[in-house]
Amino acid sequence: MRFQSYFNTALVLIQGYDGSVPLAAYLKQYFAQHKKHGSKDRKYISHLCYCYFRLGHALQNIPVEGRLKIALFVCTDDIAGWTILFEEEWMNNHTALLRKRVAFMQTRYPLELTDIFPWHEELSDGIDVNVFALSHLVQPYLFLRTRPGKKSLVIQKLQQAGITFEEPRGNAITLPNATKVDAVIELNKEAVVQDYSSQQVQHFFSIIQPKAAQPITVWDCCAASGGKSILAFDSFKKMELTVSDIRQSIINNLQQRFNEAGIKEYKKFVADISSIQNLQSAIGNMQYALVVCDAPCTGSGTWARTPEQLFFFTEEKINHYSALQQKIVANVIPHIKKDGYLLYITCSVFRQENENRVAEMLQSGLTLIEEKLIEGYTNRADTMFAALFKK
Repeated sequence: MRFQSYFNTALVLIQGYDGSVPLAAYLKQYFAQHKKHGSKDRKYISHLCYCYFRLGHALQNIPVEGRLKIALFVCTDDIAGWTILFEEEWMNNHTALLRKRVAFMQTRYPLELTDIFPWHEELSDGIDVNVFALSHLVQPYLFLRTRPGKKSLVIQKLQQAGITFEEPRGNAITLPNATKVDAVIELNKEAVVQDYSSQQVQHFFSIIQPKAAQPITVWDCCAASGGKSILAFDSFKKMELTVSDIRQSIINNLQQRFNEAGIKEYKKFVADISSIQNLQSAIGNMQYALVVCDAPCTGSGTWARTPEQLFFFTEEKINHYSALQQKIVANVIPHIKKDGYLLYITCSVFRQENENRVAEMLQSGLTLIEEKLIEGYTNRADTMFAALFKK
């Protein structure tokens, strides 16, 4: 009966959720108000809710209760505890193989993979539509990036704590998503939580060859939590760093993270860089050898982590973010030194935010050095796009 109760609670939560806040925050608020749910209760109820939204735009005409059962069956490797919900035929056809679970559901319902993520014509070049859609039914991994000289120490600490992880690929360590590592290692000092695809941005830093005698001047113009700045700090031997973002609260959180990471000397400012007036008042005519623009975007390459965003997404938002990116890029280009670089990054899979931006930047006098779609959906990671330009 416990699992039926979990199911009933999830139904109520799903029907009361409108996507206006992140699903994680919505569930946290509910559990804070309902103390009767223990840790296992919270885990199972949350899993049900996330499963429901993982189906994206598929089967949206099916009543919530039926759709939730389908989602649970498809998105769960082991449904032993959920037998009360499923008829015998379903139980007999459940398997550890995701594609086979989907195939069984397709014999009973019009479940098309391409309906999960229906904006096929908008996708960047090279994305496998079916494989990408299928990836939304699985929770991505948690990834660590070990800081320089800390890999052996981090591995030793994880082993001593009995934490399961995959052997490192470079400096990347792969763990199950819910792994609690903050009590085991010194986050940001020894390793940072950073998606595997995001770590691949280091490749673009390696292309840039700053003059050995001088520090490279870097402006991380949409710094957010500072992950790309820490990556740049670990990539360049000498760097003069400037970071900015639109809200003071973001910069405050970044400062805390930089302190843990041992980054002491840097400049910072708060500005809406989509506004030329705000930007000019903040930095005047300053120029940099490298501008890192991890641009605001739809986040469509990360929706396997936040499937509620997939569920509630409307195509009009692509135009909103595309226009915002266009303004930001146009405003930052004058702040790149001659022979300097612009590294443009999104966690989007939409051509309008990726290849179309590249085409526009080429009309601005920049030379494209390399562009790359980082296909994280094949690695249970985020999918990203990056392009390096020289002025």
